[in-house]
Amino acid sequence: MFISEAWAQGTGGGSDFLVQLFPLVLIFIVFYFLLIRPQQSKLKQQREMLAGVKRGDRVVTGGGIIGLVTKVIGDNELQVEVAEGVRVRILKQTITDIITRGESVRGAKESDEDDKPMLPAAPPAAERKSLLGSLFGGRK
Repeated sequence: MFISEAWAQGTGGGSDFLVQLFPLVLIFIVFYFLLIRPQQSKLKQQREMLAGVKRGDRVVTGGGIIGLVTKVIGDNELQVEVAEGVRVRILKQTITDIITRGESVRGAKESDEDDKPMLPAAPPAAERKSLLGSLFGGRK
């Protein structure tokens, strides 16, 4: 008495399925052009940069350490001088940027004597005077 009879409605054709699928395809296309494709080009640039690392390049590592490449040890390993006389071995994959390119060292043989740092010479330190020394004319 209170319940009315329900009649089944006829279903539409196959176009309903295509209409529901269209937004998903559209979202995938947008993701491809906004996220996937730029990321692939960025990875390609990173690979090309790492393949071109050579002795004399000033590089930045993933940890933010800036150093000078003194030796290319292998396909995946470099020797980097981070301070005068302090050399560390790092993986190429940890390099995030090349700040400056060094000069090409073609035909030079690799030896420990040949690995002299290519850092610019530091200016001589200025002589410091203490506050009391400058007041009374004495040294330090």
